[in-house]
Amino acid sequence: MPWSPALTIDPAADKPLYAQLVDAVVGEIRAGRLAPGDRLPGSRSIAGKLGIHRNTVLAAFDELTAEGWLQARPGSGTVVAEELPDLEATGTIARGRASVPFALAPCSIGTLPRGRRQQTPLPPGVLQLSGGLPDLRLIPDVALARAHRRALRRGGVSLLGYGDGAGHPQLRQQLARMLAATRGLSLGPEDLLVTRGAQMALYLTARVLIRPGDVVAVEAFGYPPAWEVLRAAGAELVPVAVDGEGLDVAALARLAARRTLRAVYVTPHHQFPTLATLSAPRRLELLALARRCGFAIIEDDYDHEVHYQGSPVLPLAHHDRHGAVIYIGTLSKVLAPGLRLGFVSAGAPVLEQALRWRGIIDRQGDLATEAAIAELFEDGEVQRHIGRVRRIYQRRRQALLATIERRLPGAFAIELPRGGMALWAPAVAGDDTDLWAERALARGVAVQPAGAYWLGRGKVHGFRLGFAALDEGELDEAVRRLAQARPRQK
Repeated sequence: MPWSPALTIDPAADKPLYAQLVDAVVGEIRAGRLAPGDRLPGSRSIAGKLGIHRNTVLAAFDELTAEGWLQARPGSGTVVAEELPDLEATGTIARGRASVPFALAPCSIGTLPRGRRQQTPLPPGVLQLSGGLPDLRLIPDVALARAHRRALRRGGVSLLGYGDGAGHPQLRQQLARMLAATRGLSLGPEDLLVTRGAQMALYLTARVLIRPGDVVAVEAFGYPPAWEVLRAAGAELVPVAVDGEGLDVAALARLAARRTLRAVYVTPHHQFPTLATLSAPRRLELLALARRCGFAIIEDDYDHEVHYQGSPVLPLAHHDRHGAVIYIGTLSKVLAPGLRLGFVSAGAPVLEQALRWRGIIDRQGDLATEAAIAELFEDGEVQRHIGRVRRIYQRRRQALLATIERRLPGAFAIELPRGGMALWAPAVAGDDTDLWAERALARGVAVQPAGAYWLGRGKVHGFRLGFAALDEGELDEAVRRLAQARPRQK
């Protein structure tokens, strides 16, 4: 007699019906109600009892057979396998098991303090006052859609095939023109490698530059995803102090006198996360030190266009006459992070090796999107968009500062930055901002405490408060919630 189960499935559940049936059958086997050799009813019979399509049952049987729970026996139909998989496993599919029967390669990514792994969606209604993300509501989506259509008409189906791993030639040409006009960099398309965001650019740089055990200096307040990339390449990270003039180059020089540096990773335009601009004397000192000691400068110019007061300071790469600077940029902050468009410029040997590494992990980028962004540059839409959002973000910067002064007087020591998409807010009243951040999330506002960006010793307290993604009304509401969540002073 074939086994006659009392199975139930939930059509409203998120899990697919076939997967629910897989779980139910494995549960019967584990419970002992199905033994090796027992015959199961036919697929039509099970489908009729459960009110589902026969193909759903067949898909479940295929999965169970592949996993080793069932086997097809000529003349007997489908039966429970004589030799079953590990009955102590907690999941029915090997992909979901908590362990694997083989060794993994050494990985140091998880050793970084509070390192970010993945961006997880915030619960509905939570206002994001952390980081410094752009406002996606301002993206010129209609113009982007038109540009995609134009690009596909011009390029045809070739944009959907294999292409230049260095990036679409038209986009590299437009980027070279933009970098010459706004950052004083004399480049040709051949001097640029387009990447899927600045993170890939940094990853490729690290693969080319870093050998296990190399010492890399980083800003003590800095960007954790960059630390992860450098550490994953085998670097020993040594934090260097940051103050109101950016990286403390004198402290870096003292470090270079004691240790052989392979590179320094720096965000000189709007230091991440403090927004300080590296002063002119320190810029020249850093370039001279790199030349004298023979280390590379990895310059991450992640939001050059978002500048409000005076002219933006030109990159270190503009003053570099010896090829010491590897220059990384992105379009994520002025357009959208989801477009995944970054770039790296460096000496030819660096770019040649980076292109080889790029071909190993990701043969090329999205040529259709790259061509569309090139179209937006060509017709001036990117430049108009930058001007438009810069004015909006400047108003929001002032609005956030004003509402903080009104709702949280005396809580922070904020120096208004010349640019960027956030305010750096060191706590000065003894607040535990780690606890404050937890309480704030419960109140419906997400903030990132200063400790998330800190690689130095001891505890630090404060927030990096992003203003770009929220309008003036949302900023006021976010700060209201933040004020309500403030722990009482002891």
